[in-house]
Amino acid sequence: MRQHDTLFIGGEWVAPAGTGTIDVISPHTEEVVGRVPDGTPADMDRAVAAARQAFDHGPWPRMSFAERAAVIGRLAEIYAARQGEMAALITEEMGSPITFSNLAQAPQPLGMLQFYAELGRTFEQEEQRPGLFGPITVRKEPVGVVAAVVPWNVPQFVTMTKVAPALIAGCTVVLKPAPETPLDAYLLAEMAQEAGLPAGVLNIVPAGRETGEHLVSHRDVDKVAFTGSTAAGRRIAAICGEQLKRVSLELGGKSAAIILDDADLQASMGMLAIASLMNNGQACVAQTRILASRNRYDEVVEAVAGMVTAQPVGDPSDAATGIGPLVAKRQQERVEGYIKIGMDEGAKVVVGGLDRPYDRGWYVAPTVFAGVTNEMRIAREEIFGPVLAVIPYEDEADAVRIANDSEYGLAGTVWTADTEHGMDVARQVRTGTYGVNCYMIESNSPFGGYKASGVGRELGPEGLSGYLEYKSISRLG
Repeated sequence: MRQHDTLFIGGEWVAPAGTGTIDVISPHTEEVVGRVPDGTPADMDRAVAAARQAFDHGPWPRMSFAERAAVIGRLAEIYAARQGEMAALITEEMGSPITFSNLAQAPQPLGMLQFYAELGRTFEQEEQRPGLFGPITVRKEPVGVVAAVVPWNVPQFVTMTKVAPALIAGCTVVLKPAPETPLDAYLLAEMAQEAGLPAGVLNIVPAGRETGEHLVSHRDVDKVAFTGSTAAGRRIAAICGEQLKRVSLELGGKSAAIILDDADLQASMGMLAIASLMNNGQACVAQTRILASRNRYDEVVEAVAGMVTAQPVGDPSDAATGIGPLVAKRQQERVEGYIKIGMDEGAKVVVGGLDRPYDRGWYVAPTVFAGVTNEMRIAREEIFGPVLAVIPYEDEADAVRIANDSEYGLAGTVWTADTEHGMDVARQVRTGTYGVNCYMIESNSPFGGYKASGVGRELGPEGLSGYLEYKSISRLG
């Protein structure tokens, strides 16, 4: 078992203020695999004070972008050497299949570090513009102390969407990992120490919701960067709005995969499996609404059912596993509750249902519903598990209408033999990210959502902008 007795604050491993602990439980075995301190408001106060000191008086914000990039580049090199360890750790603590962890849970955070290190090497802090009465200098300065609050589903991915651009910008960070997945954050802290991050630049305090709200509400925090549920995002937005505090929110999704009539179903199913079932369905970008024309509806249902059935369910550490357990018992019960809701709404279970695959572990049978309308709860609410709803449409315009008929707007896909036509469809769907015959998130491109899927963008140069204040300086003579 991995035991941690300290918190990472001010560049040191310090004793927590309280005696509470958080048990990290394997979703596969239901056994404790790790234990960390349960951070208190006093611990958060200490972490924010360390970050405030490092920002107000330390070297980090006063370095050039290139100097900070050199440190982040060293961190990327260390991360690269330990990414296999990171992938295995995330699989252990939250049940992500090891194939997905090796594909995304560790390599994508590494890619973000590498991208922002490279961007920082050439980033110009000041830009000169002509003005009416004299030259204007537009200067980009770090926003200050950042509270990064991250979820459990892709913990390092989401951490790095915030930490990497914040650090390159010159901010200091207090990171609150989710109580389900604190272990990977401790590994990151070890890497940060080895890379030579100055004291207080990155502080890590695992804690629950109440202590997290204390962090978000802290008057010495200049910006909150949050990923999680839309309900929690609304609460955080209200707190930040009251304080006029900078905030970025990456929230929920209920994304639609539009399968056009010319799509090669068999060729599409491999990529659709990743887009719709990645990380055991615990992904805000998962394509959980499958839109099929009435002309090919039965054929699409059969293909999707075959795709889901072909995913081996089992031990997430086994490379042959396609779908592992859900992160916690409450999540298992939540997803099974939605399966029952779908049945009660009159949708037809084609694959899966309420019979659990295993007696031990928080497993749910991957489920496909047919006969779904877009008004049903299983088509409108984020389930966050391996549950897919196949919804019929009349024509392409109707498919776009259904895709847009959601409070969310995070992701989406279209599947077609004509990729240029697929681009035309992509331009009509109101989401922040989209894929034609695939779904991918790239470090160099903005990621975020429309509508209730969030506020702001992460990744790419746009993600860096979220951690900068822009100052215009005019002068005469």
